[in-house]
This record gives sequence, C-alpha cells and structure tokens, in this order.
Amino acid sequence: MKEKVTSLVEEALKDLEITVSNVQVVDQEGVTALEIELDRQEMLDLDTITKATELINPLLDASGIIDESIDVVDIYGKSKGEVE
Repeated sequence: MKEKVTSLVEEALKDLEITVSNVQVVDQEGVTALEIELDRQEMLDLDTITKATELINPLLDASGIIDESIDVVDIYGKSKGEVE
C-alpha cells in the first residue's frame, strides 16, 4: 500500500518538499484507518499538513485504491522528537 500511495501523491507534494515516510492500515478499536505519515527537512506545521491533506484526499478519492474496508484516512506529520 505504501508504494501505491507514495507514487500517487509524490508529485503533488513536491512543491511542499514533503515525502511520504510511512503508510499503514491499522485497526483502532474496531475502526480501520489508513495512516499516512508525512515528513520533510523542515518542521511540519499544521498549515502545511492541511495543505498536503487538501492535495492528497482528492487523489486518493479519484484513484480508487481505498477499498470499503477503510473507515478513515489519517494524515499526520512525522514526530521530530522533543523540542528543547
């Protein structure tokens, strides 16, 4: 799934200098979620993640790669560790 999602969205995220670092399907208390973890050299702030989400969601919808078993798509930034 990671390869499919990455190849689908990588061009759209290029201008934001964002890459897909991980994609996984997880079960969270009976809800099946497709988790997409984003990363980039600079800190990923909420506005940038929102812009990325606005680019990713239509691509996922149009592609048909998300089947009916997926209840939610969760897009978030990779943790950079503790801030001192």
